[in-house]
Formats: sequence, C-alpha cells, structure tokens
Amino acid sequence: MSLIIATRKSKLAQVQTELVMDMIKVKLGLESEKLLIETEGDRRLDVTLDKIGGKGLFVKEIELALLRGEAHGAVHSMKDVTSTLEDCFELAAMPVREDVRDGFISRDGISFFNLPMGARIGTSSPRRSAELKELRPDLNIVPIRGNVQTRIAKMETENLDGIILAAAGLKRINMENIITNYFEPKDFVPAVGQGALGIEILKDNEESRILRKLDNIDVTHCVEAERSFMKALNCGCNSPIGAFAELQGQDIYLIGMFQVGNKIIKKDIWGSREDRIELGEALAKKILK
Repeated sequence: MSLIIATRKSKLAQVQTELVMDMIKVKLGLESEKLLIETEGDRRLDVTLDKIGGKGLFVKEIELALLRGEAHGAVHSMKDVTSTLEDCFELAAMPVREDVRDGFISRDGISFFNLPMGARIGTSSPRRSAELKELRPDLNIVPIRGNVQTRIAKMETENLDGIILAAAGLKRINMENIITNYFEPKDFVPAVGQGALGIEILKDNEESRILRKLDNIDVTHCVEAERSFMKALNCGCNSPIGAFAELQGQDIYLIGMFQVGNKIIKKDIWGSREDRIELGEALAKKILK
C-alpha cells in the first residue's frame, strides 16, 4: 500500500511533508508520495490574508483533495490551521514540533536591539506587528508576503532593515544561519501551533486511520491547549493572537497574548495536562478580564 499525502507547493511545505513521509516509511513500513497543490493563499500574494479570507486559504483546496479521494492525508503547518475544522475532517496526528521561536533576519547583520530609530521591518503578521511595536514603538512595519526566499529577497527590493520569520521553517530548510536574533517565546509569544506539523484526514476513513499511529502525544497536548485558547477567543487571522504551551511533568504551562482594544494583554496559567482544553478557555477569560 502507498499513501498519497497532499501539501502546498512551497519548498518548506514539501520539506515538512517529506519529514512525515520518512516517518511513514520508518514507523509504519509504508511507501508514500506527495500530491502538490497550489492554494489560493499561495496565489494571492498581492494582498494581506485578512483581506481575502484568512489562513484557511492555505488549507481549503488541500481539504478538497481529501474530499475527492485524491489523497489519504494532508500535512499542514499547524499555525495555518483554523481553530475549528469542518465536521468531516479531523487532525489524525501531530508528529513533530520544531523550535517555536520567531527569528529576526537582519539585512546588514545589525542586531534587532541595535536597529536605528524608524527601522523598516517586514512582516504581514498582525501578531508579529503588534509584538514588535510593544518592543520598539518607533519601528516602521512593512507588510510582506510570500515564501521564505521571496521574503528574504524583499529585504533588498523594498529596502527593509530586516524581516521576522519562524525559526522552525528556517531550520527545516537548513537556513538557520541567517537568523540574527531569536525572540524567546515568553517575551515574544509565537503563533498558535508554531513549529508543529499536523496530519489532517477525513473522518472514518479506513486507510487514513493508520496515520494516527504517528501522533506525538506531548506535541498534541501542547498544541491543543494553544488552540483551545484561540478557539475561546473566536478570532480570525487579522487579530493579534499568540500562545505557547510547554509540559513540565504532568503539568502544562500556557502563556497567551491577545489585543484587547488597542492594548496587548499577556497572561499565563498552570494546570494539569489532562485539563489542557479547560486551561486554554480559562486563559482566554483571564485575558478578557
């Protein structure tokens, strides 16, 4: 039996899918192949995501391939997956999580903390923009979209002093060396699910059920706590929101940030990992107070 795994066409998406395909080979003893799909989010690079429907645009056409029976599963960056899935889909596994941190890539090698007043920083993320402004209100935030290589090129073409990218993606494509500074997750809260990969399947699909065997329960529990926080706040991709969960024995620590009015609110919470969904909901209420 050979499994077909759907994914986006970008280099990073393909590398991430190949990581899962290696696990399918080693852990399940099965062959697999990629089905490459260009999503609307990849085609529409001229406008910000909140103008054209949000992060779900990176997932929708891939889900259609699952519905049509063209693929047995799909690999997503969990930060691209909306807080709720349609009833016919489920997340079978979250097999791996890389570095959750955001990284600053400087055009001229200047540390983020030594940038001149009014420096131009490229990012299209409302979360990153808000957190950058908290650190440095003087910064000039310039919206940029595209794959990793496109954004790096835009540092020159748009005269940017630097850009912000997820460390996980850069590490996966062996470009960690371009990161000038890392932002610690408790200071600069990452996107919900950042660094984690998820495998989406159709519910009650016999062939797809075997993909559940790839789940890493520690990764899943952390991401579920973060996603519970996001779901409780019922916000889209145009809302500055971030969350980061980490396990300490049987306990889970969860920190979240959210913009309430014009103010960024950051709170944290501790509890049992068994109560991770309730903890995410409780943290959302704590922030809204």
